[in-house]
Amino acid sequence: MNSQISFDNTEIAFKSKNNGELKKARLLFKSFDYPWLLKWGPGMAKVALNLGFKSVIKNTIFEQFCGGENIQDCQFTINRLNASGIGTILDYSVEGEESESVFESTADEIVRTILAAQKQPDSIPFAVFKVTGVIHSDLLAKMTSNTELTSPEKENWEKGVNRFFKICQTAYDCKVRLFIDAEETWLQEAIDRLAEEAMMKFNQEATIIYNTLQMYRHDRLEYLKNQIASTTHHLGFKIVRGAYMEKERARALEMGYNDPIQKDKSATDADYDKAVELCLEHHLRVQICIGTHNELSSLKGTELLQKHGLKNQHPGVFFSQLLGMSDHISYNLSNLGYNVAKYVPYGPVSAVIPYLTRRAQENSSVAGQMGRELGLIERELKRRSKS
Repeated sequence: MNSQISFDNTEIAFKSKNNGELKKARLLFKSFDYPWLLKWGPGMAKVALNLGFKSVIKNTIFEQFCGGENIQDCQFTINRLNASGIGTILDYSVEGEESESVFESTADEIVRTILAAQKQPDSIPFAVFKVTGVIHSDLLAKMTSNTELTSPEKENWEKGVNRFFKICQTAYDCKVRLFIDAEETWLQEAIDRLAEEAMMKFNQEATIIYNTLQMYRHDRLEYLKNQIASTTHHLGFKIVRGAYMEKERARALEMGYNDPIQKDKSATDADYDKAVELCLEHHLRVQICIGTHNELSSLKGTELLQKHGLKNQHPGVFFSQLLGMSDHISYNLSNLGYNVAKYVPYGPVSAVIPYLTRRAQENSSVAGQMGRELGLIERELKRRSKS
């Protein structure tokens, strides 16, 4: 057990927030405890936007989980995090649009996040993108299932792949590390192949491209082992538990194929820790981002650094959480010199509602997440009132 670390220190966790911000966050997390609000909230949010009440959304849930509507808006958050030794990962979180013009504009925006990271390397240590932001999901599904593409589909696939490699090439040219986010299993094999090709091309001298492994899948640990064993170039992996479990189980049941998900949470936790240890065992060639809101996994990560004789601030190991969540992990780790970066989503308020909906649902469904966030906020407000 790493006795150095306590995630209970709320003074450190919320040192960047004033009382007004904490009280607003407390009210927001309390609202997640109402199932009817989670069910109807997204529709209500769209109605509010249509009626001209954008400020209501922007000043509540958007403010908690997003950095702004554009990169410039995010600068306040970037500076605030950097003041506490925490990096920013700018995450353009516009979803659900699937046209060539949108794919092109999304690719251009991702390039802008890479350029922003190049200008502020200490504040913005990584860039990130979702492949479905630049390639149609239907094409990724067909490539994953090895379905023959029509001539128009082949043309669009080629355009999408060109966008993908334009982003990776920019990251390489700018010397900015780039996360490729994981997605659903029926898309992921095609994404893996693209990520592997990009790593082969751009990771010869150093780790630039990172693939993301969702450890709620029972095949990901074996995939990681094979990648390490079968390659000689540098590798990068962001290790997460995953974000699509309920959708995955429902689809497997409906379509009659083997469930790709671990049998239970303990199996996911075990594979998660094994994946982190495997990467650290190969730290000379493998860089890792430990992406988790789980206190035990965060603690285990610090213990594994010690076990392998690596310093807290080892440049090839980062911890990461989402903006607006698990500040008690992020700030306490950073306070002890560990490398920490927050995902900072941004985009037009109307376009990031799907992202915000997932954050609200995640806080209500992940065991203890909403109660933990709320309890920590209330504890800090109580501590401040006494002092």
